[in-house]
Amino acid sequence: MSVIEVADLRRSYTQRSGVFHRTKTDVEAVRGVSFSVEAGELFGLLGPNGAGKTTTIKMLITLLLPTSGSARVLGRDVVTEAREVRRRIGYVFGGDRGLYERLSALDNLRYFAELYGVSPREQKPRIAQLLEMVGLDGREKERVEGYSRGMRQRLHIARGLLHDPDVLFLDEPTIGIDPVGARELRTTIGSLLAVGKTVLLTTHYMFEADELCDRIAVIAAGQIIAAGTPRELKAQVPGSRVLEVEVFGVDDETVAVVRRIDGVRSVVVEERGHAQVLLVSVASDAEVTQPVLSCLSGVTVGRVSSREPTLEDAYVELVRSA
Repeated sequence: MSVIEVADLRRSYTQRSGVFHRTKTDVEAVRGVSFSVEAGELFGLLGPNGAGKTTTIKMLITLLLPTSGSARVLGRDVVTEAREVRRRIGYVFGGDRGLYERLSALDNLRYFAELYGVSPREQKPRIAQLLEMVGLDGREKERVEGYSRGMRQRLHIARGLLHDPDVLFLDEPTIGIDPVGARELRTTIGSLLAVGKTVLLTTHYMFEADELCDRIAVIAAGQIIAAGTPRELKAQVPGSRVLEVEVFGVDDETVAVVRRIDGVRSVVVEERGHAQVLLVSVASDAEVTQPVLSCLSGVTVGRVSSREPTLEDAYVELVRSA
């Protein structure tokens, strides 16, 4: 039996707009989502803003009631057995909310241990174990207000593990964290599997999902549009190469001409500092470097390189074609 089982899960709400003439619009945030997560797996749920990721997680952790469909966590129904589900799951979200800044990390964990019903006998060794796991031992007596954002997120993870849950939900835990802090936090997340946890992770960082996740589901407009291992998702992208061309001041008309070249599957323009980068998805048997450069004859061109598709390329292709 899977640890998380989701079948045709849906969530609708009514949106009201207007000042003098109020109108109601029914919005379906999650539209028939189905997936499963196995024990000891780190499962990624990826999608653009407004795709339904957080709404799906909130239904799984019993904060929102589904409109229809079903979901079970550890064999328990999230609607009819919500209390039992809550006892065995942890939830960590991105951002600075949820901690008491004027208290030390140790006092925060002691307070939440009481709320979670951790017995007094177990609190001290459990807190010490978690502080070591998240790399905060030695700094637990400092006030949280002096912590970096990465340290706060690691403390969030320790808080979510206080009652020793079997399943941990991580909703964009590395958002807004500097690269060093994010790398340390990814190491912490990866170590959760070593202690027998099952993790469901949402993130906007594709390299993070590629590094951490065993399997991934991509959600767009409230529906799962693709699922599989990172390698399987990359294989779904038409074309086996990506041509990267650094340009300065390219216009939309020129990009449209590049898209019409034989062998070009898609073109995405990324802003990188003062330059733009054309990411050209190319069919495996096509040679398009010279035709692309010919289209850019009136544009200043920098570095040109070719590489294999990444998970980010696969994600962009899947979302654009959804």
